[in-house]
Amino acid sequence: MTADVDSGTFSLRRATKADLPRILALLMDDQLGATRENLDDLAPYERAFEMIDGDPAHLLVVGELDGEVVATFQLSYLPGLSRRGSLRAQIEAVRVDDALRGQGVGALMIQWAIDQARGRGCSLVQLTTDKSRAAAHRFYERLGFVASHEGMKLTL
Repeated sequence: MTADVDSGTFSLRRATKADLPRILALLMDDQLGATRENLDDLAPYERAFEMIDGDPAHLLVVGELDGEVVATFQLSYLPGLSRRGSLRAQIEAVRVDDALRGQGVGALMIQWAIDQARGRGCSLVQLTTDKSRAAAHRFYERLGFVASHEGMKLTL
């Protein structure tokens, strides 16, 4: 997928291991990520990347603007018995460089993910977003997502 945005030409592609430092920088570039991530030891991130990259049910994506990584997200396909045994897509870790917010990059990424899910036969696309991210909630609602469930997590 390639599209013109205010700042240049934006494109999406499968992430490579070489993209890992920039992906991690994007993940850390907000108040929640800054407290969760620790780049002192890259080994856990490298192991996670290898697992994601080696599993066809998962896709780590980067967005480039004129060749520079400026965005990322993960798309995972989850089989289930509910909904008549249908496949669902899970979007995770959506990040766009601050300088590009409001230019349509996030919407392009999410629409691409939805199209991929539809192409794989998914009956549902789901995502979670932290309760403190009011702007993200408005963004996803504008794209047609509905806050239909209450999510719960248990940190281990």
